[in-house]
Amino acid sequence: MIANLITLLRIALVPFVLWVVFAEPDRGSAWRWLAVLLFVLSAATDGVDGAVARKRGEVTNLGKLLDPIADKLLIGGVLVSLSMLGEVDWSITGIILVREIGITIYRFAVIRDRVIAASGGGKLKTIMQSIMVGFLLSPANWMPFGVQPYVEFGLIWVSVVLTVWTGIGYLAAGAKK
Repeated sequence: MIANLITLLRIALVPFVLWVVFAEPDRGSAWRWLAVLLFVLSAATDGVDGAVARKRGEVTNLGKLLDPIADKLLIGGVLVSLSMLGEVDWSITGIILVREIGITIYRFAVIRDRVIAASGGGKLKTIMQSIMVGFLLSPANWMPFGVQPYVEFGLIWVSVVLTVWTGIGYLAAGAKK
């Protein structure tokens, strides 16, 4: 029960993260550090809710459904916001959202037969997406030697590949059942 409340807290924090992103949309603003802080706190609850559920023996089907939805709301919401601000190409946001929404629809389509929990690859994908979004959300040029754009490009590339790869993996596994 506590784990599900932590997941609901993550969902409740999403509007606050997005509000801070738009409060001062200039990427050079100190507000961006507040956005990063709120995002990291929100994203960190992803590991906390799972650990609490396992430790207390409270792993539930509701938690298995809510947890990935909370991730998608947080990561997807920030990506859409950054695309609206012209900071992330819409094609990147689109690829990620199509996969995330598609797999969520798939999960609900088969819910009568089984609940599909996140796979190891899906968890890695979420971690990489969270790292990517944290970097993209952070103020511009905070890294030395002008490497930030290269780091961000690499994180985007890895995240998109993992997003597509794990999406295909979910569908392939589902087709075998």
